[in-house]
Amino acid sequence: MKILTVEDDIVARTVLGRALKRLGHEIVETADGETAWSLLQKDSVRVVVSDWMMPRMNGLDLCRKVRGRMGGEYVYFILLTSSDATEENQRSAADAGVDDFLTKPVDLTELWTRLRVAERILRYTKQVRQLEELMPICSYCKKIRDDHNYWQQIEGYINEWTGSEFSHSVCPDCYTRVIVPELESMRRAAQLPKAVSNPPAHP
Repeated sequence: MKILTVEDDIVARTVLGRALKRLGHEIVETADGETAWSLLQKDSVRVVVSDWMMPRMNGLDLCRKVRGRMGGEYVYFILLTSSDATEENQRSAADAGVDDFLTKPVDLTELWTRLRVAERILRYTKQVRQLEELMPICSYCKKIRDDHNYWQQIEGYINEWTGSEFSHSVCPDCYTRVIVPELESMRRAAQLPKAVSNPPAHP
């Protein structure tokens, strides 16, 4: 997996790079957020491991830029934090779009675990993107055709491919357009006199 490291401390950057290479990953090294952001505009990188505190552009601002761009594949963002990072700071990082945290100095086992999670998440987002781009869907009933030319409901199709389960509700537009008229129709029907099964005999 190709990973972008962003670390201004040359010793920490070297240690991180060596650890990632030992785990079998390809790395691209940068020393600050601005350089990393420029590289992300032209290079396809799916994972970023970035220090928090850096000159020019810190890790949090870099993550906000990554999350703010339109289009492109999802980038998994791991933020390196010091051991005394406060709960408030970590909450701010999560709000900015950070996916995971690693405490410095980085432990190799923890790094391996976080990257395995990143691989699963990125594989899932790729499957979802393929579904969005390639789903043949009926314009009328909204059923989806699978690879065997079998038409099924969209819930069943997505469950088969991703394992996702669905709960059902009614959106406000459909409630106004469909449910309210049906309730009105039922109310009017309930107010009509019952049909006479046997007409009265003539005298």
